[in-house]
Amino acid sequence: MWEMAQDKIDVREHGVVVDQKKSKIKCNYCSKVVTGFTRFKYHLGGIRGDVIPCLNAPALVKEALKAKVLEKKNGNLSKAAGQLHHPHLPLKRNWCPQGDSEPSKTHLTQSSESGNKKQNGVHSKVAGSSVVNSASQEISKSIGRFFYEAGIDFDAIRSPNFQRMVKATLSPEKTIKFPSCQELKGWILQEAVNEMQQYVTEIRNSWASTGCSVLLDGWVDSNSQNLINILVYCPRGTIYLRSSDISSFNGNVDAMLLFFEEVLEEVGVENVVQIVAYSTSTCMMEAGKKLMEKRKTVFWTVDASHCMELMLQKFTKIYPIQEVLEKAKTLTQFIYSHATVLKLLRDACPDELVKSSKIRSIVPFLTLENIVSQKESLVWMFQSSDWHTSSLASTTEGKRMSEIVADQSFWTGALMAVKATIPLVEIIKLLDGTNKPQVGFIYDTLDQAKETIKKEFKHKKSHYARFWKAVDEIWDEYLHSHLHAAGYFLNPILFYSSDFHTDVEVSCGLCYCVVRMTEDRHIQDSITLQIDEYRMGRGTFHFGSFKDELSNISPALWWSQFGGQCPELQRLAIRILSQTCNGASHYRLRRNLVETLLTGGMNPIEKQRLQDLVFVHCNLQLQAFDPDGSNDNTDYVLDPMDEWIVGKGPNLVSENTELTWTDLELGSRNGKGKSGVGPIIIHVKDEEEDNCK
Repeated sequence: MWEMAQDKIDVREHGVVVDQKKSKIKCNYCSKVVTGFTRFKYHLGGIRGDVIPCLNAPALVKEALKAKVLEKKNGNLSKAAGQLHHPHLPLKRNWCPQGDSEPSKTHLTQSSESGNKKQNGVHSKVAGSSVVNSASQEISKSIGRFFYEAGIDFDAIRSPNFQRMVKATLSPEKTIKFPSCQELKGWILQEAVNEMQQYVTEIRNSWASTGCSVLLDGWVDSNSQNLINILVYCPRGTIYLRSSDISSFNGNVDAMLLFFEEVLEEVGVENVVQIVAYSTSTCMMEAGKKLMEKRKTVFWTVDASHCMELMLQKFTKIYPIQEVLEKAKTLTQFIYSHATVLKLLRDACPDELVKSSKIRSIVPFLTLENIVSQKESLVWMFQSSDWHTSSLASTTEGKRMSEIVADQSFWTGALMAVKATIPLVEIIKLLDGTNKPQVGFIYDTLDQAKETIKKEFKHKKSHYARFWKAVDEIWDEYLHSHLHAAGYFLNPILFYSSDFHTDVEVSCGLCYCVVRMTEDRHIQDSITLQIDEYRMGRGTFHFGSFKDELSNISPALWWSQFGGQCPELQRLAIRILSQTCNGASHYRLRRNLVETLLTGGMNPIEKQRLQDLVFVHCNLQLQAFDPDGSNDNTDYVLDPMDEWIVGKGPNLVSENTELTWTDLELGSRNGKGKSGVGPIIIHVKDEEEDNCK
């Protein structure tokens, strides 16, 4: 079966020919371009030499191609040395074992049928053993990577259920040798470190051309330590740099400035376009301001998603949004805390009432939007005979819930809140759902959100103006950067569109970036002249401005293809448009191992091992983010301890019910009553909208 798997592997199915004349093939798994199909086989097979191995190729593909290449190598060696095998030689000489007198059954092996077949040469036996050992090592390394990425205790390798799970994926005639805890801590970890160092080096090599962004993520652990993760982003991928305990100087602006300067030196200040902060604290913002004064080519910005969350916080202070959210939360807590009511809800509503999301800050607004869309179902539920005959309907809490659902002012306020908040929620979801550079789009995206809010309130300034004011306050104080304005201007997708407009803020932002990022006066003058070429769409810019050339291409890639006639402006544009607006929290790195690493009192040798483990652990998580793709956040389990499900105090109402979680989770949603249809869109009359003040 192993041989059949090798024969079925067609290397051409795992790459795309990008240059027919030079036989250049682009790998489907890591996007690396390799010259020649032979080298491409080495690349996919993970065979080191004159080509970098693919770290993302599926295990079966890697093993099959590696076996194929090694078999060919050993076959050629046998031809040169002559046929050494003879059927009358003693068994031990025939087998030529490597340590054991017979092949171990604990290794991944072929079926016993192949052992009964006569081989024609010693290379078949030796090569077979080599392939088996190599395949076994690859499996051990793959298991190791799983443990390292997930941060799982190495003792889990001994779990019978873990071993059964892995064996269930194998063919019946194949067996597997599981690595030991010591191996996971030893050679397998060292191999993972070496591979990751090579990957990180490849990413670092691209910083000189695209520039990079230093991303910060800080938190306070259970020991009250102020910890910070430092990542580095570029279009090729994001890497983990290091973690630090900043407790001793947190709040000290000068010490914080020195810390950030050390980070810049480690990354290479000439490579860094911006530092993206996670906080708008006074100390952090002051340190950022001083850093920009000292390091003229580096910008200090704040995580765009965090700024959107600050805008939403301001929205909640606008009456009656906070009051509506509190009532909605009380309603969901009541429903989810009582099995009989939850059963009624799931019979009445087609979807969960509380919306789940990895982005905890938007759960209240997504849930409120969902409640509004399920208005008819909720009204029907609290008017149903099932509700009125329940023991909860006559309680004080039950009556209060019925009143909330029957109160038209609650629904009017909820609709107003949804109209104001969802446009910003959508931006947060957009930023969280992509790993592509967004600096060229954030300026226009926020403008579009404001226009959407204005449209939702029928262009009535008395309704939308207060929300615009809240957006502008956060934009002006924290989010706006000259980098964003320049990105908007240099983004050809927006610049050559019919509705592009420029103003003083955009023009000043562009000039500011030209001066800061290119200190040479002659280059500044050249860029100024080249901006006119871009503005007028002359030369290659003319061809690049066609609609077909602007679709399905990133702004930075567009500049690399059409900006060659203006090399100075091209370099500036690529460096600006290759940056992200997300902070390090976008990647949701697990923090347990980092917290352990930064806890004192550890043996120096074990601390060194843990440092290597954290390096692999964090970078493997980051590798899972496709630089050119999107993040799937759809399959996210609702947190049973979410504040929209669990109230702060104990349930005041007891209920006598035999319902269990299986009745609620595994029972079908029949959609009784009016709610058997899909989500309901609520249309509020104009006079109700006029009350949204």
